Amino acid sequence: MGMERPATIALPERPGREGWALDALYRAGIGPETGGAVIAPPHPLYGGSMHSPVVTEVAFACEKAGLASLRFDWRGVGGSAGQPSGEVSDALEDYTAALDFLEESVTPPLVAAGYSYGGATAAIAGARTTVRRLLLVSPPPAMMDATPLRGFHGKIFIAVGENDTISPPAELEALVRDLDHVTFEVLDDTDHFFAMGPGLKDLGKLASSWLES
Repeated sequence: MGMERPATIALPERPGREGWALDALYRAGIGPETGGAVIAPPHPLYGGSMHSPVVTEVAFACEKAGLASLRFDWRGVGGSAGQPSGEVSDALEDYTAALDFLEESVTPPLVAAGYSYGGATAAIAGARTTVRRLLLVSPPPAMMDATPLRGFHGKIFIAVGENDTISPPAELEALVRDLDHVTFEVLDDTDHFFAMGPGLKDLGKLASSWLES
Protein backbone atom coordinates (compact mmCIF):
# COMPACT_ATOMS: atom_id res chain seq x y z
CA MET A 1 0.00 0.00 0.00
CA GLY A 2 1.20 3.47 -0.81
CA MET A 3 0.73 6.93 0.56
CA GLU A 4 -2.49 8.84 0.10
CA ARG A 5 -2.46 10.79 -3.14
CA PRO A 6 -4.68 13.61 -4.42
CA ALA A 7 -7.61 12.54 -6.56
CA THR A 8 -10.21 14.40 -8.60
CA ILE A 9 -13.79 13.12 -8.68
CA ALA A 10 -15.77 14.36 -11.68
CA LEU A 11 -19.37 15.42 -11.06
CA PRO A 12 -22.07 14.90 -13.70
CA GLU A 13 -22.15 17.70 -16.25
CA ARG A 14 -24.94 20.25 -15.82
CA PRO A 15 -25.56 23.55 -17.64
CA GLY A 16 -23.39 26.18 -15.97
CA ARG A 17 -21.23 23.72 -14.07
CA GLU A 18 -19.14 22.08 -16.74
CA GLY A 19 -15.95 20.54 -15.41
CA TRP A 20 -17.02 20.51 -11.78
CA ALA A 21 -15.09 18.07 -9.60
CA LEU A 22 -14.56 17.15 -5.98
CA ASP A 23 -11.21 17.24 -4.23
CA ALA A 24 -10.27 13.88 -2.67
CA LEU A 25 -7.51 11.74 -1.20
CA TYR A 26 -7.08 8.14 -2.37
CA ARG A 27 -5.01 5.37 -0.86
CA ALA A 28 -4.62 2.02 -2.62
CA GLY A 29 -5.28 -1.22 -0.75
CA ILE A 30 -3.12 -4.32 -0.73
CA GLY A 31 -4.51 -5.12 -4.18
CA PRO A 32 -7.25 -3.89 -6.53
CA GLU A 33 -9.30 -7.01 -5.83
CA THR A 34 -9.59 -6.29 -2.09
CA GLY A 35 -12.23 -3.57 -2.51
CA GLY A 36 -12.31 -0.21 -0.83
CA ALA A 37 -14.29 2.37 1.10
CA VAL A 38 -15.67 5.82 0.37
CA ILE A 39 -15.57 7.98 3.50
CA ALA A 40 -17.77 11.09 3.66
CA PRO A 41 -17.13 14.02 6.02
CA PRO A 42 -19.57 15.92 8.26
CA HIS A 43 -21.95 18.66 7.14
CA PRO A 44 -20.38 21.10 4.65
CA LEU A 45 -22.14 24.12 6.16
CA TYR A 46 -20.61 23.44 9.59
CA GLY A 47 -16.97 22.95 8.70
CA GLY A 48 -17.19 19.33 7.55
CA SER A 49 -13.99 18.33 5.78
CA MET A 50 -12.17 15.19 4.68
CA HIS A 51 -9.42 16.27 7.09
CA SER A 52 -11.71 15.70 10.08
CA PRO A 53 -9.87 13.54 12.64
CA VAL A 54 -12.75 11.05 12.59
CA VAL A 55 -12.69 10.73 8.79
CA THR A 56 -8.91 10.35 8.92
CA GLU A 57 -9.20 7.66 11.60
CA VAL A 58 -11.62 5.66 9.45
CA ALA A 59 -9.19 5.95 6.53
CA PHE A 60 -6.43 4.58 8.81
CA ALA A 61 -8.73 1.70 9.80
CA CYS A 62 -9.22 0.89 6.11
CA GLU A 63 -5.46 0.93 5.58
CA LYS A 64 -4.96 -1.48 8.49
CA ALA A 65 -7.59 -3.80 7.01
CA GLY A 66 -5.88 -3.70 3.61
CA LEU A 67 -8.69 -1.82 1.87
CA ALA A 68 -8.39 1.11 -0.48
CA SER A 69 -9.90 4.34 0.83
CA LEU A 70 -11.29 7.46 -0.80
CA ARG A 71 -12.15 10.46 1.34
CA PHE A 72 -13.45 13.63 -0.28
CA ASP A 73 -14.67 17.16 0.33
CA TRP A 74 -18.28 18.05 -0.44
CA ARG A 75 -18.90 20.58 -3.20
CA GLY A 76 -17.79 24.07 -2.21
CA VAL A 77 -15.47 22.80 0.53
CA GLY A 78 -11.68 22.98 0.23
CA GLY A 79 -10.68 22.49 -3.40
CA SER A 80 -14.05 21.08 -4.49
CA ALA A 81 -15.99 23.08 -7.08
CA GLY A 82 -19.32 24.79 -6.45
CA GLN A 83 -21.03 26.24 -3.43
CA PRO A 84 -21.48 24.49 -0.09
CA SER A 85 -24.91 22.92 0.13
CA GLY A 86 -26.96 21.33 2.84
CA GLU A 87 -29.31 19.68 0.36
CA VAL A 88 -29.47 15.90 0.66
CA SER A 89 -29.83 15.60 -3.13
CA ASP A 90 -26.50 17.39 -3.61
CA ALA A 91 -24.82 15.22 -0.98
CA LEU A 92 -26.12 12.07 -2.67
CA GLU A 93 -24.81 13.25 -6.04
CA ASP A 94 -21.39 13.94 -4.52
CA TYR A 95 -21.30 10.60 -2.73
CA THR A 96 -22.47 8.68 -5.79
CA ALA A 97 -19.72 10.30 -7.88
CA ALA A 98 -17.19 9.14 -5.27
CA LEU A 99 -18.53 5.58 -5.41
CA ASP A 100 -18.32 5.66 -9.21
CA PHE A 101 -14.70 6.80 -8.96
CA LEU A 102 -13.79 4.03 -6.53
CA GLU A 103 -15.48 1.38 -8.66
CA GLU A 104 -13.13 2.32 -11.49
CA SER A 105 -10.11 1.89 -9.21
CA VAL A 106 -10.85 -1.31 -7.29
CA THR A 107 -12.91 -4.45 -7.62
CA PRO A 108 -16.08 -4.41 -5.48
CA PRO A 109 -17.44 -5.11 -2.93
CA LEU A 110 -17.26 -1.62 -1.48
CA VAL A 111 -17.81 -0.06 1.93
CA ALA A 112 -19.95 3.09 2.17
CA ALA A 113 -18.68 5.01 5.18
CA GLY A 114 -19.16 8.43 6.70
CA TYR A 115 -19.20 10.52 9.84
CA SER A 116 -22.22 12.47 11.11
CA TYR A 117 -24.01 14.00 8.07
CA GLY A 118 -21.65 11.94 5.94
CA GLY A 119 -22.73 8.77 7.73
CA ALA A 120 -26.40 9.45 7.11
CA THR A 121 -25.63 10.14 3.46
CA ALA A 122 -23.61 6.92 3.17
CA ALA A 123 -26.56 4.93 4.49
CA ILE A 124 -28.70 6.20 1.62
CA ALA A 125 -26.08 6.21 -1.13
CA GLY A 126 -24.99 2.69 -0.21
CA ALA A 127 -28.15 1.16 -1.63
CA ARG A 128 -26.40 -0.28 -4.68
CA THR A 129 -25.32 -3.82 -5.38
CA THR A 130 -21.57 -3.07 -5.28
CA VAL A 131 -21.80 -1.83 -1.68
CA ARG A 132 -21.79 -4.72 0.77
CA ARG A 133 -20.97 -2.95 4.03
CA LEU A 134 -21.91 0.31 5.74
CA LEU A 135 -19.64 1.95 8.31
CA LEU A 136 -21.50 4.79 9.97
CA VAL A 137 -20.04 7.00 12.69
CA SER A 138 -22.50 9.12 14.68
CA PRO A 139 -25.17 9.45 11.96
CA PRO A 140 -27.93 11.81 13.19
CA PRO A 141 -31.12 9.78 13.85
CA ALA A 142 -33.20 12.63 12.41
CA MET A 143 -31.61 11.92 9.02
CA MET A 144 -31.86 8.13 9.30
CA ASP A 145 -34.60 5.85 8.03
CA ALA A 146 -34.81 2.31 9.36
CA THR A 147 -36.25 0.97 6.10
CA PRO A 148 -33.05 1.04 3.99
CA LEU A 149 -31.09 -0.32 6.95
CA ARG A 150 -33.48 -3.23 7.27
CA GLY A 151 -33.28 -3.94 3.55
CA PHE A 152 -29.52 -3.59 3.25
CA HIS A 153 -27.99 -6.74 1.77
CA GLY A 154 -24.72 -6.71 3.74
CA LYS A 155 -23.21 -5.94 7.14
CA ILE A 156 -23.57 -2.63 9.01
CA PHE A 157 -21.29 -1.09 11.65
CA ILE A 158 -22.54 1.89 13.69
CA ALA A 159 -20.45 3.66 16.32
CA VAL A 160 -21.57 6.58 18.47
CA GLY A 161 -20.30 8.34 21.58
CA GLU A 162 -22.14 7.74 24.83
CA ASN A 163 -22.33 11.53 25.41
CA ASP A 164 -23.46 12.41 21.88
CA THR A 165 -26.41 14.83 22.05
CA ILE A 166 -26.67 15.26 18.26
CA SER A 167 -26.82 11.52 17.61
CA PRO A 168 -28.17 10.12 20.89
CA PRO A 169 -27.14 6.46 21.25
CA ALA A 170 -30.55 5.36 22.49
CA GLU A 171 -32.29 6.82 19.43
CA LEU A 172 -29.83 5.22 17.04
CA GLU A 173 -30.02 1.86 18.77
CA ALA A 174 -33.81 1.93 18.56
CA LEU A 175 -33.52 2.04 14.77
CA VAL A 176 -31.46 -1.14 14.57
CA ARG A 177 -32.16 -3.01 17.79
CA ASP A 178 -33.69 -6.07 16.11
CA LEU A 179 -31.34 -6.24 13.11
CA ASP A 180 -28.85 -9.11 13.36
CA HIS A 181 -26.64 -7.76 10.55
CA VAL A 182 -25.79 -4.61 12.55
CA THR A 183 -22.81 -4.20 14.90
CA PHE A 184 -23.63 -1.33 17.27
CA GLU A 185 -20.88 0.19 19.40
CA VAL A 186 -21.16 2.93 22.06
CA LEU A 187 -17.84 4.70 22.71
CA ASP A 188 -17.11 5.60 26.33
CA ASP A 189 -16.68 9.25 27.38
CA THR A 190 -17.15 10.51 23.82
CA ASP A 191 -19.36 13.24 22.37
CA HIS A 192 -20.37 13.96 18.78
CA PHE A 193 -17.15 15.80 18.00
CA PHE A 194 -14.67 13.29 19.45
CA ALA A 195 -12.75 16.22 20.95
CA MET A 196 -12.07 14.55 24.31
CA GLY A 197 -11.83 11.09 25.75
CA PRO A 198 -10.70 7.79 24.23
CA GLY A 199 -13.36 7.72 21.52
CA LEU A 200 -11.14 8.34 18.51
CA LYS A 201 -8.65 5.65 19.45
CA ASP A 202 -11.42 3.21 20.33
CA LEU A 203 -13.18 3.93 17.04
CA GLY A 204 -10.04 3.10 15.07
CA LYS A 205 -9.60 -0.23 16.85
CA LEU A 206 -13.23 -1.28 16.51
CA ALA A 207 -13.55 -0.17 12.89
CA SER A 208 -10.36 -1.89 11.73
CA SER A 209 -11.33 -5.10 13.55
CA TRP A 210 -14.78 -5.08 11.94
CA LEU A 211 -13.36 -4.36 8.49
CA GLU A 212 -10.85 -7.19 8.85
CA SER A 213 -13.49 -9.69 9.92
